[in-house]
Amino acid sequence: MVAQAAFYFLLVLLVLDYIVLFRKTGITVQREAPDRFSNGDENKVRLILNNHYSFTANATIIDEVPVQFQHRDFKLNCTLRSGEEIIAEYKLRPVERGEYVFQDIHIFTKTPLRLVVRRITRPALQSVKVLPSFLTLRHYEIKAHASQLAEAGNKRVRKLGNSLEFEQIKEYVRGDDIRTMHWKATARKGQLMVNNYTDERSQQIYCVIDKGRVMKMPFEGMSLLDYAINATLIVSRVALIKQDKAGIVTFSEQVGNILPADRKAGQMNSILQTLYSQQTRFMESDYEKLYTLMRTRITQRGLVILFTNFESMSGLERQLPYIRSIAQHHLVLVVFFENTELKQLTESRVTNVEELYIRTIAEKFAHEKRLIIKELQKHGILAILTTPQKLTIDTVNKYLELKARHAI
Repeated sequence: MVAQAAFYFLLVLLVLDYIVLFRKTGITVQREAPDRFSNGDENKVRLILNNHYSFTANATIIDEVPVQFQHRDFKLNCTLRSGEEIIAEYKLRPVERGEYVFQDIHIFTKTPLRLVVRRITRPALQSVKVLPSFLTLRHYEIKAHASQLAEAGNKRVRKLGNSLEFEQIKEYVRGDDIRTMHWKATARKGQLMVNNYTDERSQQIYCVIDKGRVMKMPFEGMSLLDYAINATLIVSRVALIKQDKAGIVTFSEQVGNILPADRKAGQMNSILQTLYSQQTRFMESDYEKLYTLMRTRITQRGLVILFTNFESMSGLERQLPYIRSIAQHHLVLVVFFENTELKQLTESRVTNVEELYIRTIAEKFAHEKRLIIKELQKHGILAILTTPQKLTIDTVNKYLELKARHAI
């Protein structure tokens, strides 16, 4: 009798819990996500939840995030009081460009009795474009406008001499170079006047991106091509802020996109759209076709920043004649990547013969990277060996250094 009474009592509670849980709309949810995501950065997504029950409800939210993230255990837990609205926030970090699609949102809710669980599904189909890293771009853009690039990790470079571009004649103040004194204006005004010079402007800056198989190598989920694209976007913006012309060239076994260097109002949007559609190829890049393009399409001397990757001296030797030919007409800066996995192996502790062999081979490859830099410098070609994390900072540093030294 006691067991039967307990059973019927539980059954009554179960029915009441079911009626209370299903008789109202319950919990509503709305997703707020930006129309575009920044590749390689943390992007915020917000879920706005409203509790229409007359009691405090426990909810578990499962948002069907795009399949590219592979979040199969995505879950958010929250407790909402009656009539309360809360905002649940989470972050997503995409590692490849393209179109991502969000699907439905599922809510599993319970009453304080926790006897019945109700699933509420809200259709929330939404497409989001993942573009090159525009969030990092904004950070550098603000720093560049405020002349505070040093605070973003960039080195200050002492300027050597004056550029050849005259800006104006101004009154002398303490600290001005007396060698720029304008004596005729001084005689007319009756006070000391000096010539004021500014950095040379309208110089051509071309970012050349290798899309061959060497750029397919992944690092922290992103390919080397995506790191090069993010760095290109930021370098181009900094160049435009410095009143230079920015352009893009991509190539693999065939010449890809060519965006002529310019500084018009819509140039930054053109660069962003050009970089969005780039994909790595599985063939070896043809530097001979790149040289032919540079000779026929880019006639004015400028700075050519070549983003590529060389893993061995033999790989460099095949392409070096063409890079040297380009360097005869432009200032070439070769940017390639340090293999961080090999660096970890060279610094690891050896406990047996097998690990000694592995470390020796890793040191051999690391040594070849340093030999590649020396070989390029021997032929008067600038080079940067950097890790993917420091690619943007090191490239912007080098551009500003060349700009300050009037090497372009």
